[in-house]
Amino acid sequence: MGSTPTLDVEAVRAFVMVADYQSFTRAAEALGTTQGAVSVKLRRLEDRLGHRLIERTPRSVRLSAQGAAFLDGAREFIAAHERALAGLQTPPRHFALGIAAHVAGPEVPTLLARLHAHDPALTIEVQLDNSRNLLDLFDRGELDAAIVQREDDRRDGEKLANERFGWFATPGFEHRCGEPLRLAALAPACRVRDVATRALDEAGVQWTEVFLGGGSSAVLAAVSAGLAVAALSYRVAPPGTVDIGERYGLPSLPPSEVVLHSSLTDKRSREALRALAAAFREHRPPARP
Repeated sequence: MGSTPTLDVEAVRAFVMVADYQSFTRAAEALGTTQGAVSVKLRRLEDRLGHRLIERTPRSVRLSAQGAAFLDGAREFIAAHERALAGLQTPPRHFALGIAAHVAGPEVPTLLARLHAHDPALTIEVQLDNSRNLLDLFDRGELDAAIVQREDDRRDGEKLANERFGWFATPGFEHRCGEPLRLAALAPACRVRDVATRALDEAGVQWTEVFLGGGSSAVLAAVSAGLAVAALSYRVAPPGTVDIGERYGLPSLPPSEVVLHSSLTDKRSREALRALAAAFREHRPPARP
């Protein structure tokens, strides 16, 4: 009878990361290592198990049948390892994360799940607000990290992505010539609102706020209901809405950068941040044309 292979936790972690991100490059980024090192760990794991786990072509990375069968057990193996280590740590570790309302798209649950999978012992506290408020909280030390839109007056932070904006409404939305544009916007102190209203003013377009939401979900609901138009990122615009800017001659909106600010310095927290950044870059849905 053959002996049962002994699993190396770092090799199994590399496999799980490649499976999650479907990319050796993103997996290496999340692990803080090189693509070559990830490939070596995966190859050693496959040799030890006697099965090919990942099928890799120049265009794609996907699980083999054996890899798909192994994935759930691999996740449990990593989680058990992290729980064992967590038992030696006191006090419990917390991670206070702020995400800007205009950045928080449908990928956020996936992002948080990836962060938890990376470190199950980490207690994650998430706060949604506008970028300026979150930056104030971060600067006061009340947040460990913040994912926000870059503010014009500061250049610090790690760039995660570019954001493209448009004027979104339902296909049946009507704006009559000579009437103020019905605008749904977040509360004052929101950068997107400021940029959008300034662009309208400079273009000589009259506008009125008919729906002032306390959060992005309320604004998205108002737009989806056909009540108003809103300046939104292509990534977070509700399904079924369209960019009506060209139809009504509305001014173009400048792009913005999404950045990650962090004050965490310990090794495990920095590893969690790398996983967070990789998850954000990899799992964001593509912007609509």
